[in-house]
Amino acid sequence: MQFIDTVTVAGTRRRDDGYLVADARVARIGIQTYAGWEVGKPNLPLVRVYRPEGEVFSRDTLASFAHRPVTNDHPDEVVTADNWKELAVGQTADEIARDGTFIRVPLMVADAAAIKDIEGGKRELSAGYTCDLAFEPGTTPEGEAYDAVQKNIRANHVAIVQRGRAGSEVRIGDASKWGPAPITPTMDKETVTMSDALRTVVVDGLSVQTTDQGAQAIQKLLKDLESSAAKLADADKAHQTKLADVEKAHADAVKAKDAELASKDEEIGTLKADKKKLEDAAPKPADIDKMVAARAELVTTVKAIDAKIETDGKTDADLRRAAVKAKLGDEMVKDASDAEVAGMFKAVAKDVKPVDPLRTVVAGGLQQTSDADKGAAEAYVAMVKDMMSAHQPAKAN
Repeated sequence: MQFIDTVTVAGTRRRDDGYLVADARVARIGIQTYAGWEVGKPNLPLVRVYRPEGEVFSRDTLASFAHRPVTNDHPDEVVTADNWKELAVGQTADEIARDGTFIRVPLMVADAAAIKDIEGGKRELSAGYTCDLAFEPGTTPEGEAYDAVQKNIRANHVAIVQRGRAGSEVRIGDASKWGPAPITPTMDKETVTMSDALRTVVVDGLSVQTTDQGAQAIQKLLKDLESSAAKLADADKAHQTKLADVEKAHADAVKAKDAELASKDEEIGTLKADKKKLEDAAPKPADIDKMVAARAELVTTVKAIDAKIETDGKTDADLRRAAVKAKLGDEMVKDASDAEVAGMFKAVAKDVKPVDPLRTVVAGGLQQTSDADKGAAEAYVAMVKDMMSAHQPAKAN
């Protein structure tokens, strides 16, 4: 794409042969603003174009300004070998150098009419150049936002032009036959308009025209908004972390309670199993009847052997041992086991005649049962009941 960049001629002098020589600063780095329609963006009022230092002062860009034709005003076409003779009034030299943020180009004007124009006040130079315009939004190292970048800058010619309508540094579409000129920030009071004094700020993808103060306020608001968004994100992150901790603590508590309930269930299961074992091991009513009958028979037999033997609170083995001892003496039961004593008792019991209750009553008369005998009977019945109910849980009071 073709562009122009205008500066004022400074430090001119006439040589002895009449030629005019000067050093001109013809291009600079930084952001320049163009009308959107001039750079292929009619939907945008203004486009901020950035010329990076690396592009402006690259070896190829600097070399392209050497030995370029100087023209009186911008031509309608690119200057080439075919039209150079008709268009050129001078030429740039080859000592191209960087001068701060500008490119300094020494030049010579040989055409008398052009020299007369310069000395008459036509003292501005405008570089005509081509470049690749890439619409790649970004921010300069200084923090200024831009919409597009100039790349592969190549000079074609340097033109002598009249003063712009708003001063020596302002060009708004001047020399449009060649290409667009930047809208520069310096304004004459007589020619300043509202559109010239505004800056374009991109907010949420939208281009907004405002003053410098408005742009600063917008930038501050955008920074504050960004800071608030970052704080909100941090707060949300902290909330999510705390929520995760609470959820984990809840899950751990539920897990612990489940484990506790499982342990209780296991304990209940064990108790049920033990209860079942006790129920299975408890004597049946028929077995109890047999035990009672056997006990009564044993007590009767023991009393028949020796009526003095106390039967209260004695086990069957104790009763058999006492009966054998009374019948056969201490030495027989001294070191004998319960099984041996049971055998001895069986032998002794054979010789004992069974007691006839009716005969006893007839012979001795009906007698009231002593409290001791009654207590022994009741104690035995209580013992049997305890054996039958041992497997059952205790009743609440």
